[in-house]
Amino acid sequence: MVFTQSRGIRLRTFLRPGPYDAQMTTHGFALTARGTFDFAATLRFVEEWPAASTLPSDGRTLRFAYCAEHDWLPVGVALTAAPGGVWVETTRPAGPALRAEVARIFSLDVDGTGFAKVGRADPVLGSLQAAHPGLRPVCFWTPWEAAVWAVIVQRSSMVIAAKLKQRIAEKFGARIVVDDTEHAVFPPPVTLLDADGLGLPAQKEEWIRGLARAALDGILTSEYLRSVPPEEALAELKALPGVGPFSAGLILIRGAGAPDAFPGDEPRLFGLLREAYGLPEDAPPREFKKLAESWRPFRSWASFLFRAATYHDRETDTGQEQR
Repeated sequence: MVFTQSRGIRLRTFLRPGPYDAQMTTHGFALTARGTFDFAATLRFVEEWPAASTLPSDGRTLRFAYCAEHDWLPVGVALTAAPGGVWVETTRPAGPALRAEVARIFSLDVDGTGFAKVGRADPVLGSLQAAHPGLRPVCFWTPWEAAVWAVIVQRSSMVIAAKLKQRIAEKFGARIVVDDTEHAVFPPPVTLLDADGLGLPAQKEEWIRGLARAALDGILTSEYLRSVPPEEALAELKALPGVGPFSAGLILIRGAGAPDAFPGDEPRLFGLLREAYGLPEDAPPREFKKLAESWRPFRSWASFLFRAATYHDRETDTGQEQR
Protein backbone atom coordinates (compact mmCIF):
# COMPACT_ATOMS: atom_id res chain seq x y z
CA MET A 1 0.00 0.00 0.00
CA VAL A 2 1.15 3.52 -0.77
CA PHE A 3 -0.39 6.65 0.79
CA THR A 4 0.45 10.17 -0.30
CA GLN A 5 -1.21 13.55 0.04
CA SER A 6 -0.50 16.40 -2.35
CA ARG A 7 -2.60 19.48 -3.08
CA GLY A 8 -5.45 17.89 -1.15
CA ILE A 9 -5.57 14.72 -3.27
CA ARG A 10 -4.88 11.45 -1.50
CA LEU A 11 -3.86 8.38 -3.46
CA ARG A 12 -3.26 4.83 -2.29
CA THR A 13 -2.52 1.74 -4.31
CA PHE A 14 -3.53 -1.85 -3.61
CA LEU A 15 -2.21 -4.43 -6.03
CA ARG A 16 -3.33 -7.98 -6.42
CA PRO A 17 -0.56 -10.59 -6.76
CA GLY A 18 1.05 -10.18 -10.14
CA PRO A 19 4.04 -8.77 -12.03
CA TYR A 20 3.77 -5.35 -10.42
CA ASP A 21 6.05 -3.24 -8.28
CA ALA A 22 4.06 -2.46 -5.13
CA GLN A 23 6.43 0.33 -4.05
CA MET A 24 4.76 3.03 -6.07
CA THR A 25 5.09 6.75 -5.44
CA THR A 26 3.00 9.74 -6.42
CA HIS A 27 3.91 12.50 -8.78
CA GLY A 28 2.31 15.79 -9.78
CA PHE A 29 2.58 17.63 -13.07
CA ALA A 30 0.69 20.19 -15.12
CA LEU A 31 -0.70 19.80 -18.62
CA THR A 32 -1.28 23.04 -20.52
CA ALA A 33 -3.79 23.27 -23.33
CA ARG A 34 -2.94 24.89 -26.64
CA GLY A 35 -6.20 26.47 -27.68
CA THR A 36 -9.51 26.60 -25.87
CA PHE A 37 -10.06 24.06 -23.11
CA ASP A 38 -12.57 23.90 -20.26
CA PHE A 39 -11.98 21.25 -17.60
CA ALA A 40 -15.47 21.83 -16.19
CA ALA A 41 -16.92 20.81 -19.57
CA THR A 42 -14.79 17.67 -19.46
CA LEU A 43 -16.15 16.80 -16.01
CA ARG A 44 -19.73 17.28 -17.16
CA PHE A 45 -19.18 15.02 -20.13
CA VAL A 46 -17.56 12.25 -18.07
CA GLU A 47 -20.40 12.34 -15.55
CA GLU A 48 -22.83 11.48 -18.38
CA TRP A 49 -20.60 9.07 -20.31
CA PRO A 50 -21.79 5.46 -19.82
CA ALA A 51 -18.29 4.04 -20.32
CA ALA A 52 -17.17 6.05 -17.26
CA SER A 53 -20.42 5.78 -15.32
CA THR A 54 -18.76 4.05 -12.35
CA LEU A 55 -16.46 6.98 -11.63
CA PRO A 56 -17.37 9.06 -8.56
CA SER A 57 -17.50 12.81 -9.03
CA ASP A 58 -17.57 15.83 -6.77
CA GLY A 59 -17.72 18.35 -9.59
CA ARG A 60 -14.11 19.46 -9.08
CA THR A 61 -11.80 16.45 -9.40
CA LEU A 62 -11.73 13.59 -11.89
CA ARG A 63 -10.34 10.36 -10.45
CA PHE A 64 -9.76 7.15 -12.34
CA ALA A 65 -7.36 4.23 -12.64
CA TYR A 66 -6.16 2.24 -15.62
CA CYS A 67 -3.27 0.13 -16.94
CA ALA A 68 -0.88 2.48 -18.68
CA GLU A 69 -0.34 1.46 -22.28
CA HIS A 70 3.43 1.94 -22.33
CA ASP A 71 4.07 -0.74 -19.69
CA TRP A 72 0.60 -2.13 -18.82
CA LEU A 73 1.11 -1.43 -15.12
CA PRO A 74 -1.77 0.05 -13.10
CA VAL A 75 -1.83 3.70 -12.15
CA GLY A 76 -4.28 5.92 -10.31
CA VAL A 77 -4.89 9.42 -11.63
CA ALA A 78 -6.57 12.52 -10.19
CA LEU A 79 -7.11 15.69 -12.23
CA THR A 80 -8.11 19.15 -11.10
CA ALA A 81 -8.38 22.41 -12.98
CA ALA A 82 -5.26 24.55 -13.34
CA PRO A 83 -4.64 27.81 -15.20
CA GLY A 84 -4.68 26.99 -18.90
CA GLY A 85 -5.10 23.26 -18.39
CA VAL A 86 -5.09 20.66 -15.60
CA TRP A 87 -3.03 19.55 -12.63
CA VAL A 88 -2.41 15.80 -12.57
CA GLU A 89 -1.54 13.51 -9.64
CA THR A 90 -0.50 9.91 -10.32
CA THR A 91 0.22 6.99 -8.02
CA ARG A 92 3.61 6.36 -9.57
CA PRO A 93 6.33 8.47 -11.14
CA ALA A 94 5.10 10.09 -14.32
CA GLY A 95 7.73 9.94 -17.01
CA PRO A 96 7.22 11.25 -20.54
CA ALA A 97 5.22 8.20 -21.65
CA LEU A 98 2.67 8.42 -18.85
CA ARG A 99 2.34 12.17 -19.22
CA ALA A 100 1.70 11.74 -22.93
CA GLU A 101 -0.97 9.14 -22.23
CA VAL A 102 -2.88 11.38 -19.83
CA ALA A 103 -2.62 14.22 -22.35
CA ARG A 104 -4.01 11.96 -25.09
CA ILE A 105 -6.95 10.85 -22.96
CA PHE A 106 -8.13 14.46 -22.67
CA SER A 107 -6.97 15.59 -26.15
CA LEU A 108 -4.41 17.91 -24.58
CA ASP A 109 -1.71 16.47 -26.84
CA VAL A 110 -3.25 18.29 -29.81
CA ASP A 111 -2.83 21.95 -30.67
CA GLY A 112 -6.46 23.05 -30.82
CA THR A 113 -5.91 26.69 -31.73
CA GLY A 114 -7.29 26.12 -35.24
CA PHE A 115 -10.54 24.44 -34.19
CA ALA A 116 -12.37 27.74 -33.71
CA LYS A 117 -11.49 28.71 -37.29
CA VAL A 118 -13.10 25.52 -38.54
CA GLY A 119 -16.26 26.45 -36.65
CA ARG A 120 -16.32 29.95 -38.10
CA ALA A 121 -16.28 28.43 -41.59
CA ASP A 122 -19.14 26.07 -40.69
CA PRO A 123 -21.97 27.84 -38.81
CA VAL A 124 -23.59 24.53 -37.79
CA LEU A 125 -20.41 23.31 -36.14
CA GLY A 126 -19.77 26.80 -34.82
CA SER A 127 -23.08 26.79 -32.96
CA LEU A 128 -22.09 23.54 -31.27
CA GLN A 129 -18.75 25.02 -30.25
CA ALA A 130 -20.58 28.01 -28.76
CA ALA A 131 -22.90 25.69 -26.83
CA HIS A 132 -20.03 23.56 -25.52
CA PRO A 133 -17.05 25.95 -25.25
CA GLY A 134 -13.76 24.29 -24.49
CA LEU A 135 -15.06 20.71 -24.70
CA ARG A 136 -12.45 18.46 -26.27
CA PRO A 137 -12.83 14.75 -27.03
CA VAL A 138 -12.48 12.57 -23.94
CA CYS A 139 -10.94 9.25 -24.88
CA PHE A 140 -10.99 5.78 -23.42
CA TRP A 141 -7.94 5.24 -21.25
CA THR A 142 -6.40 3.05 -24.00
CA PRO A 143 -7.37 1.73 -27.46
CA TRP A 144 -7.35 -1.71 -25.79
CA GLU A 145 -10.16 -0.68 -23.44
CA ALA A 146 -11.99 1.01 -26.31
CA ALA A 147 -11.82 -2.19 -28.36
CA VAL A 148 -13.10 -4.35 -25.50
CA TRP A 149 -15.92 -1.86 -24.91
CA ALA A 150 -16.80 -2.01 -28.62
CA VAL A 151 -17.13 -5.79 -28.39
CA ILE A 152 -19.12 -5.80 -25.14
CA VAL A 153 -21.60 -3.15 -26.32
CA GLN A 154 -22.50 -4.93 -29.54
CA ARG A 155 -26.23 -5.72 -29.46
CA SER A 156 -26.42 -4.42 -25.93
CA SER A 157 -27.24 -1.11 -24.28
CA MET A 158 -24.36 1.03 -23.11
CA VAL A 159 -25.69 0.92 -19.55
CA ILE A 160 -25.52 -2.89 -19.50
CA ALA A 161 -22.15 -2.85 -21.26
CA ALA A 162 -20.73 -0.55 -18.58
CA LYS A 163 -21.80 -2.98 -15.87
CA LEU A 164 -20.30 -5.96 -17.69
CA LYS A 165 -17.00 -4.15 -18.23
CA GLN A 166 -16.92 -3.17 -14.56
CA ARG A 167 -17.46 -6.80 -13.51
CA ILE A 168 -14.48 -7.88 -15.60
CA ALA A 169 -12.37 -5.19 -13.92
CA GLU A 170 -13.47 -6.31 -10.46
CA LYS A 171 -12.78 -9.97 -11.18
CA PHE A 172 -9.47 -9.70 -13.02
CA GLY A 173 -8.02 -6.25 -12.33
CA ALA A 174 -5.83 -4.61 -9.72
CA ARG A 175 -7.33 -2.16 -7.24
CA ILE A 176 -6.26 1.40 -6.63
CA VAL A 177 -7.69 3.81 -4.06
CA VAL A 178 -7.87 7.49 -4.94
CA ASP A 179 -9.25 9.85 -2.30
CA ASP A 180 -10.60 6.93 -0.26
CA THR A 181 -12.50 5.49 -3.21
CA GLU A 182 -11.39 2.13 -4.55
CA HIS A 183 -11.16 1.70 -8.31
CA ALA A 184 -11.06 -1.69 -9.98
CA VAL A 185 -8.57 -1.33 -12.83
CA PHE A 186 -9.54 -2.87 -16.14
CA PRO A 187 -6.98 -5.65 -16.68
CA PRO A 188 -4.16 -5.43 -19.22
CA PRO A 189 -4.17 -7.57 -22.38
CA VAL A 190 -1.88 -10.24 -20.92
CA THR A 191 -4.40 -10.95 -18.16
CA LEU A 192 -7.27 -11.60 -20.56
CA LEU A 193 -5.18 -13.41 -23.18
CA ASP A 194 -6.23 -16.82 -21.83
CA ALA A 195 -8.92 -15.77 -19.37
CA ASP A 196 -12.18 -17.63 -19.08
CA GLY A 197 -15.32 -16.64 -17.27
CA LEU A 198 -15.61 -13.05 -18.46
CA GLY A 199 -19.38 -13.35 -18.25
CA LEU A 200 -19.84 -12.74 -21.97
CA PRO A 201 -21.03 -14.93 -24.85
CA ALA A 202 -18.34 -17.36 -26.00
CA GLN A 203 -17.88 -15.54 -29.32
CA LYS A 204 -17.27 -12.21 -27.61
CA GLU A 205 -14.78 -13.76 -25.18
CA GLU A 206 -12.88 -15.24 -28.11
CA TRP A 207 -12.83 -11.84 -29.84
CA ILE A 208 -11.44 -10.21 -26.70
CA ARG A 209 -8.64 -12.76 -26.53
CA GLY A 210 -7.81 -11.93 -30.14
CA LEU A 211 -7.80 -8.21 -29.32
CA ALA A 212 -5.46 -8.91 -26.41
CA ARG A 213 -3.01 -10.52 -28.82
CA ALA A 214 -3.24 -7.51 -31.13
CA ALA A 215 -2.54 -5.14 -28.23
CA LEU A 216 0.48 -7.17 -27.10
CA ASP A 217 1.73 -7.28 -30.70
CA GLY A 218 1.70 -3.46 -30.75
CA ILE A 219 -1.10 -3.07 -33.31
CA LEU A 220 -3.89 -2.07 -30.95
CA THR A 221 -1.92 0.81 -29.43
CA SER A 222 -2.11 4.60 -29.66
CA GLU A 223 1.45 4.89 -30.87
CA TYR A 224 0.90 2.60 -33.84
CA LEU A 225 -2.61 3.68 -34.79
CA ARG A 226 -1.60 7.32 -34.89
CA SER A 227 1.60 6.61 -36.81
CA VAL A 228 -0.23 5.56 -39.98
CA PRO A 229 -2.82 7.40 -42.11
CA PRO A 230 -6.35 7.19 -40.65
CA GLU A 231 -7.68 5.20 -43.60
CA GLU A 232 -4.92 2.62 -43.15
CA ALA A 233 -5.49 2.45 -39.41
CA LEU A 234 -9.23 1.91 -39.92
CA ALA A 235 -8.55 -0.87 -42.42
CA GLU A 236 -6.18 -2.65 -40.03
CA LEU A 237 -8.63 -2.32 -37.15
CA LYS A 238 -11.44 -3.81 -39.22
CA ALA A 239 -9.24 -6.86 -39.78
CA LEU A 240 -9.15 -7.56 -36.03
CA PRO A 241 -11.58 -10.04 -34.48
CA GLY A 242 -14.99 -8.62 -33.71
CA VAL A 243 -14.20 -5.20 -35.15
CA GLY A 244 -16.43 -3.82 -37.86
CA PRO A 245 -16.63 -0.30 -39.35
CA PHE A 246 -18.39 1.24 -36.34
CA SER A 247 -15.97 -0.28 -33.82
CA ALA A 248 -12.93 0.65 -35.90
CA GLY A 249 -13.94 4.31 -35.86
CA LEU A 250 -14.55 4.20 -32.12
CA ILE A 251 -11.15 2.66 -31.42
CA LEU A 252 -9.22 5.07 -33.61
CA ILE A 253 -11.04 8.25 -32.59
CA ARG A 254 -12.02 7.64 -28.98
CA GLY A 255 -9.30 5.09 -28.17
CA ALA A 256 -6.15 6.30 -29.88
CA GLY A 257 -7.35 9.91 -29.90
CA ALA A 258 -6.62 10.50 -33.58
CA PRO A 259 -7.75 14.12 -34.09
CA ASP A 260 -8.49 14.01 -37.81
CA ALA A 261 -10.33 10.82 -38.72
CA PHE A 262 -13.89 10.33 -39.91
CA PRO A 263 -15.77 7.07 -39.33
CA GLY A 264 -16.80 5.37 -42.52
CA ASP A 265 -20.00 3.89 -41.12
CA GLU A 266 -21.66 5.25 -38.00
CA PRO A 267 -25.43 5.37 -38.47
CA ARG A 268 -26.10 7.40 -35.32
CA LEU A 269 -23.62 10.10 -36.31
CA PHE A 270 -24.94 10.13 -39.86
CA GLY A 271 -28.45 10.61 -38.50
CA LEU A 272 -27.32 13.57 -36.43
CA LEU A 273 -25.61 15.13 -39.41
CA ARG A 274 -28.67 14.59 -41.63
CA GLU A 275 -30.79 16.48 -39.14
CA ALA A 276 -28.27 19.26 -38.49
CA TYR A 277 -27.50 19.95 -42.15
CA GLY A 278 -30.88 19.10 -43.68
CA LEU A 279 -29.56 16.23 -45.77
CA PRO A 280 -31.99 13.76 -47.37
CA GLU A 281 -32.80 10.51 -45.58
CA ASP A 282 -31.17 8.48 -48.35
CA ALA A 283 -27.91 10.46 -48.32
CA PRO A 284 -25.08 7.97 -48.97
CA PRO A 285 -21.97 7.74 -46.74
CA ARG A 286 -19.91 9.65 -49.29
CA GLU A 287 -22.06 12.75 -48.66
CA PHE A 288 -21.14 12.72 -44.97
CA LYS A 289 -17.50 12.17 -45.81
CA LYS A 290 -17.62 15.13 -48.19
CA LEU A 291 -19.25 17.27 -45.52
CA ALA A 292 -16.54 16.37 -43.02
CA GLU A 293 -13.76 17.45 -45.37
CA SER A 294 -14.38 21.05 -44.30
CA TRP A 295 -13.55 20.08 -40.70
CA ARG A 296 -9.96 19.10 -41.43
CA PRO A 297 -7.69 18.79 -39.48
CA PHE A 298 -10.26 18.30 -36.70
CA ARG A 299 -12.72 15.82 -38.19
CA SER A 300 -12.66 13.68 -35.03
CA TRP A 301 -13.22 16.67 -32.77
CA ALA A 302 -16.20 17.85 -34.81
CA SER A 303 -17.77 14.39 -34.87
CA PHE A 304 -17.31 14.14 -31.11
CA LEU A 305 -19.19 17.41 -30.54
CA PHE A 306 -22.19 16.25 -32.57
CA ARG A 307 -22.41 13.05 -30.53
CA ALA A 308 -21.70 14.74 -27.19
CA ALA A 309 -24.53 17.20 -27.77
CA THR A 310 -27.07 14.36 -27.77
CA TYR A 311 -25.68 12.13 -25.05
CA HIS A 312 -28.87 12.35 -23.02
CA ASP A 313 -30.32 9.74 -25.41
CA ARG A 314 -27.41 7.37 -25.28
CA GLU A 315 -28.83 4.83 -22.84
CA THR A 316 -30.71 3.49 -25.87
CA ASP A 317 -27.67 3.74 -28.16
CA THR A 318 -26.41 0.25 -28.96
CA GLY A 319 -23.67 -1.16 -31.15
CA GLN A 320 -25.27 -3.46 -33.69
CA GLU A 321 -22.42 -4.79 -35.74
CA GLN A 322 -21.45 -8.42 -35.39
CA ARG A 323 -18.77 -10.30 -37.23
